[in-house]
Amino acid sequence: MKLLGSSEKAIDDSSPERDEAAIHGTPLADPQKGRWERSWPTIACGAGLFSDGYLNGVIGQVNTILKALYKKQYSNSPAQSNVNSIAFAGTVVGQLFFGWMSDHVSRKWALMTSTVILFIFAALSAGSYGGGSINGMLQALTAWRFLLGIGIGGEYPAGSVACAESTGELKEGHRNRWFIMFTNVQIDIGFVASSFVPMIVVLACTDNHLRAAWRICLGLGVIPPLSLIYLRLKLQEPEEFNRETMKNTHTPWWLVIKFYWARLLVVSMIWFIYDFLTYSFSIYSSAWLLVILGDSAPIWKSFGWDTVINLFYLPGAIGGAFLSDILGPRLALGSFVLAQGIVGFIMSGCYPYLDKSSTVGGFVVVYGIFLSLGEAGPGDNIGLVASKTSATAIRGQYYAIAAAMGKIGAFVGTYVFPVIQNNAPGGADSNRGGQDPFFVSSALCIFSAGLAFFLLPHIGQDTITSEDLKFRAYLEDNGWDTRQMGTKEYQMNSSSTVDEIGQSAGEKV
Repeated sequence: MKLLGSSEKAIDDSSPERDEAAIHGTPLADPQKGRWERSWPTIACGAGLFSDGYLNGVIGQVNTILKALYKKQYSNSPAQSNVNSIAFAGTVVGQLFFGWMSDHVSRKWALMTSTVILFIFAALSAGSYGGGSINGMLQALTAWRFLLGIGIGGEYPAGSVACAESTGELKEGHRNRWFIMFTNVQIDIGFVASSFVPMIVVLACTDNHLRAAWRICLGLGVIPPLSLIYLRLKLQEPEEFNRETMKNTHTPWWLVIKFYWARLLVVSMIWFIYDFLTYSFSIYSSAWLLVILGDSAPIWKSFGWDTVINLFYLPGAIGGAFLSDILGPRLALGSFVLAQGIVGFIMSGCYPYLDKSSTVGGFVVVYGIFLSLGEAGPGDNIGLVASKTSATAIRGQYYAIAAAMGKIGAFVGTYVFPVIQNNAPGGADSNRGGQDPFFVSSALCIFSAGLAFFLLPHIGQDTITSEDLKFRAYLEDNGWDTRQMGTKEYQMNSSSTVDEIGQSAGEKV
């Protein structure tokens, strides 16, 4: 190995940079592109997850409005759970379908398709009509929310995976933070908007026009996907995808399963736990606040406190983005989710003192810290882990399965949380009804920390490249011809480059 000066980076013969240059000719982080040209694909690919945060979060506020409008006719019907959770079922379908599409067709067109679906069904959700029947209207809303969920699901394997691959062209040492800024931070900004926007809408419409308010809140969900259509039309396929895709050949699934099954299981379990807690707390937090504030409090006030709670997501998410580069995703995830579990147990013990209208500020602060730690840990890093612990050729489907397990966790949580509360001694409105969800969630946080510390692999700045090299070597060791990998254009260019190198070597000889 050559010893370089302090301002240079040492590269030995076995480094990913050296191996990548040997296989592909040009390291991924060194294409002839300007800074903006390398950065904007990361933004365009990841920013669509704002829609996930807004459209999944706002249904909690809409749920509160519908309960105020239709009272027991709504709260005693299956519609309450269905409207809240059916989008998660659609999201699972979308994740699995678009995971396959992003690997076998195109990252770009998977993104475009999901963007169009989001736009169409966000609009239709706002216009839900049941022929004059309340039950018919709720059934229509449930159906449109399911189809909307398919579009939301497409943002995960197509958007996040393409975003992760695009960060490979950014400066080393900054890649994790930019991935997080345009994925999880976008989701969290969407969560903040999902409570702030309904607060403003309800204030503007007043309690006398809540029927218009909930439709406006859902209708505003068309803006985020519409704003991204132009940027996404300009996207090119990520360079890493062009080099490593198997879309022009058969995928050796048995070899893939043997290589990745254990790692995928661990990532999926962590994501299941994270979404089980996060989305369930998000949907029911405004209802909890109404219980604490009292029946006489106006709806907009509970939405306002909900906005303050959701703002606590952002310090954890933004700070955690930088710490992910410093500590590494595995250590950051494990440390913060462990701290979240400890705070959750503390909150459970203090809940009888916080469950009062006079101490709602204390409830919001402690609960906000609980949420912030979750964002700095699994919120920021689980998508990063899922997108960087598999080879590019199967990354969309690998990520899709892990993310789908997360949404199944969210789907289960929206049903389980009311059961936990209703079966608590004293019922859902008692102290135990508030405490028990935090006991359950804190225990799951501790378990998730153990999974991260002991079973996740190390993830460095060049993990995408090194993982592709390891996967190629594994396939070759098992007799699979890796020359089949890459787009047809890339294969032709590679052949031309090899011929040129051969001619040059011949001339020198």
